[in-house]
Amino acid sequence: MVQLSKYPVARVRLVALTLEQCDPKRCTARKLLRFGLVERAARPTWLPKGAVVLHPEGDRLLSAEDREGTDAHGLAVVDSSWRRGPVPRIPRHPSRALPYLLAANPVNYGKPLLLSSVEAFAGALWILGHPAQAEELLSKFGWGLQFLALNAEPLRAYALAANAEEIRATQAEFI
Repeated sequence: MVQLSKYPVARVRLVALTLEQCDPKRCTARKLLRFGLVERAARPTWLPKGAVVLHPEGDRLLSAEDREGTDAHGLAVVDSSWRRGPVPRIPRHPSRALPYLLAANPVNYGKPLLLSSVEAFAGALWILGHPAQAEELLSKFGWGLQFLALNAEPLRAYALAANAEEIRATQAEFI
């Protein structure tokens, strides 16, 4: 990658709220923690104040409007098992849902919206204008970059959308 500026590219602070429900061998958040690419929060109160939380039932869709908040306070995922019931809501943090994306992880390959933690982080980072950081996360998994290949068109379109309403309209093309 060629850096166009003499200043380093800003990185988004990433935090995984780990609920210890996942299969340790398949847990993508655990692997990202081992590589030092995300921080661990064992309780919701340990999340950075103001961090945007990715949640399947978020208040609205993640969009470029959230860039300022995530760049300043960070981005978080709730690392829990979908098989153990609904993902818990995190009070006092803005929650955002990701638009329509297909999973590339071996457990849910090709299924819409059943993303692993690394896929959720990568999709969000791409939409927020941090594709290099998204690729870095995904490169730690043999199947990781397949996520970008599966979702190339929607991710490009979502990254160009100015707000949640434009993303909502754009995702209709891919459903």
